[in-house]
Amino acid sequence: MNDLSASDSSARRARLMAIAGWLIIALSAGSALLPLLDRAASATLVGSLLLAAGIVEILAATQRNETKLLAMLAGAVTTFAGLMFLANPVAKFFPLITIVTAWLLVRSVILFLTSRIAHGAVRTWIGLSAVTDAVLGVLLLAGLSIATLVVTIFGPTPTLVASFAWVFALSFVVTGMLLLEVASCERDSAD
Repeated sequence: MNDLSASDSSARRARLMAIAGWLIIALSAGSALLPLLDRAASATLVGSLLLAAGIVEILAATQRNETKLLAMLAGAVTTFAGLMFLANPVAKFFPLITIVTAWLLVRSVILFLTSRIAHGAVRTWIGLSAVTDAVLGVLLLAGLSIATLVVTIFGPTPTLVASFAWVFALSFVVTGMLLLEVASCERDSAD
């Protein structure tokens, strides 16, 4: 009987993780709207997406075992970044990019530490997510000096906003895929 309840628990955790993964991937589609919106609406959208993704990450993290606290911390960082956007939706373009850059870099460190605890395929996906966020953060950081000149002269161009949208979406997609892998591993352990 005890094996059956453990199996049921793993199956339930797997379902919840899969739902969380698909929700975060669905949220990434919202970033496609960024080039179509004005600055305030874009900031509100980014903040809302980050806030929603952070809450989903935290809820998914409650289903984790060894990596629960670090996974919750990654979700909390995402939630905090979303709240920062929502608190000041009319900020200039660069403070907003700075928030996303910091979010990506801090999150990548948390995910790297999390990968040191995880095992198997989940460890690989957490590492991939950490590397993705680190690379995206460094790319944004490196691009800030060039973008500063462009925005100073021309304002935020549609190409610059579209590039930012892709960075944002890619991080969400990899996070969603990570949660789908965790769900798959939970399903395997339930069998």
